[in-house]
Amino acid sequence: MPIVQRSYKFCIEPTHEQRQQLAKEFGCARFVWNKALNLRSAVHKALGETHNYVSLGRLVTEWKREEFPWLAEATAGCLTQALIDQDKAFKNFFEKRAKYPKFKSRHSKQSIRYQLDQRCIDNNYLAGELLKLPKLGAVKVRWSRVPAGTPKMVTLSKDACGRYFVSFACEEVVEALPLTGKVIGLDLGVKDVIAGSDGYKSGNPRHLKKQLRHLKKQQRRLARMQKGSHRRAKQKLKVAKIHAKVAASRADFLHKTTTEIIRNNDVIALEDLNVSGMMKNHCLAGAIGDVGMYEFRRQIEYKAKWYGRQVIYADRWAPTTKTCNECGIVQDKIPLKVRE
Repeated sequence: MPIVQRSYKFCIEPTHEQRQQLAKEFGCARFVWNKALNLRSAVHKALGETHNYVSLGRLVTEWKREEFPWLAEATAGCLTQALIDQDKAFKNFFEKRAKYPKFKSRHSKQSIRYQLDQRCIDNNYLAGELLKLPKLGAVKVRWSRVPAGTPKMVTLSKDACGRYFVSFACEEVVEALPLTGKVIGLDLGVKDVIAGSDGYKSGNPRHLKKQLRHLKKQQRRLARMQKGSHRRAKQKLKVAKIHAKVAASRADFLHKTTTEIIRNNDVIALEDLNVSGMMKNHCLAGAIGDVGMYEFRRQIEYKAKWYGRQVIYADRWAPTTKTCNECGIVQDKIPLKVRE
């Protein structure tokens, strides 16, 4: 039985006092990130010197004592984790895995990380009941399941809708599913998100398209409102809730579909699609993005690894769509109306 890193994300319900403390935590962590990023960029441009989270951590301590004493109102570990995250961002940039780190805005998603003391983990974390965090105390969590492992880091975030979430990863033992003796080939598309070689078709819920008319109407209202006004803030919240509903519906559909496929089949064959290249087709980009092809493949891969399934990939350049599954003849063109 393999030991895996399983991630959890739960909605939390902080009290009024906890929301005020979280606003301080988010603001201080964002301030430290932006000031450290500005300092790093200026020093490297002027002197060619580099900083890391250790040297910047000493500066944060000096800021608390002299220039910015209000930084002491936040948890020291959250400020340190912000500097560590910035180190990782620069490492990804230098290794050409990401773009140059950007400054953070108070109007976008907010997040902080807590490092739990493993020596007194029972006082910090109570599975299934309450989550205890520094300077926040016991936070009410909507537990949809009880994690089997113990987290080492906890990320607390606030999205554009004003909802608060807590997420963490635990090391857990996952039992492999029993063998079914079935093999399936899956074709990802727009008409049907999944079309299986056994005749299975998932259909396409078109989560974004169902909300698109309502979304356009609310976005037009938002565009006409004066920036900085209270009505614009309320309207921005309405638009964010529509986007959150679409994202949640898509994630729910993909998780249920991939879990069903993993449970019922031992071997899953997928197409090696170039999703980023397909998104450059402006006529189909919206429909392809609404399907979530890359997320589907990602879920199939890690769930297959967890539960002892095998995933194989067809050649990206093989004309699988144009090839007849009975006689093997390859057609020049095959429109949607003649496909099965």
